Amino acid sequence: MMALVVSLVSSGRRAGVLPPLVLGAAILLLWEVGTRGFGVPSVILPPVSAIAVRMVASHATLWEDFSQTFLKGALSGYIIGCGAGFLLALFSDRVPFLQRGLLQVGNFLAAMPIIGIAPILVMWFGFDWQSKAAVVAVMCFFPMLVNTVQGLAAAGAMQRDLMRTYAASYGQSMTKLRLPAAAPFIFNGLKICTTLALIGAIVAEFFGSPIRGMGFRISTEVGRLNLDMVWAEIVVAALAGSAFYGVITLLERAATFWHPSQRRG
Repeated sequence: MMALVVSLVSSGRRAGVLPPLVLGAAILLLWEVGTRGFGVPSVILPPVSAIAVRMVASHATLWEDFSQTFLKGALSGYIIGCGAGFLLALFSDRVPFLQRGLLQVGNFLAAMPIIGIAPILVMWFGFDWQSKAAVVAVMCFFPMLVNTVQGLAAAGAMQRDLMRTYAASYGQSMTKLRLPAAAPFIFNGLKICTTLALIGAIVAEFFGSPIRGMGFRISTEVGRLNLDMVWAEIVVAALAGSAFYGVITLLERAATFWHPSQRRG
């Protein structure tokens, strides 16, 4: 048994997961001891155990909110926004006029506050998940567009000259040189958008939603002073966001294993 524990600890240390697990457990322990030891009211900061009990007792509600906010609103908007940004970047690569002004216009539009755009999109697309997906798509579109445009310009002049020397067509040059060179930039945009997607979906629900969803639950339970339920929603959102980011990171490592940034040691 001891050998098994030592083996697990050793493998965890090699994988780099042990330090964050130990640090996270220490923070949770201090949180629990501090709130109970100092008698902190639950309406200010509930103990970790109360949040865990609430998560178990309200797992059906949490799952319904997760499905509404993440699976329907955030994920669909992420696919639409990232897909549209990627395709427009490819299209602009063939239209020099569009390429010259696209980044400036994209940066200007990306600077518009989402807190002002969200209620407008909710009015346009209704109170259900479609309006949340629209908000997420707007938030994801420009980071994906900018990263893809910059990635397509990452291939060096000598490499492009070599492809022309081989009489490579535009498609061959794109698939064999420029898209592989742009892959780190594209995955960087995808990773940035994972966090933006969840934030956008939750914030959009503050401006109108059916009686489900993480943003709706947080806003209503704060009014009822049920802070343990609010923290339960926050924990679910943090776990979903971290898992989403981790999946994209694993895909990046599998797709760009050849890139120097993926080499270890």
